Amino acid sequence: MSTKEKTLEELLLQEEVLTQNEIVLYNDDVNTFDHVIDTLIYACDHTPEQAEQCSLLVHYKGKCTVKTGDYEDLKPRCSMLLDAGLSAEIV
Repeated sequence: MSTKEKTLEELLLQEEVLTQNEIVLYNDDVNTFDHVIDTLIYACDHTPEQAEQCSLLVHYKGKCTVKTGDYEDLKPRCSMLLDAGLSAEIV
């Protein structure tokens, strides 16, 4: 592989990393831990342990990134969170 090809490959990899979006879940005083955990398992394909950890982070820190990926993958997941009454956005 030439130096030019290697540089181009590195740039494409950096661009791919930069285009990753995140769903950020925010704390509220309405939803129960169980509801948040169940919704994260359903909408974000979390394991029960992941969902519980995220719910605790949201509770104590005010927000938590719950899923990272391409916008097209995150959009329906974020909609599921919102439809379940959670406060979330894609950043």
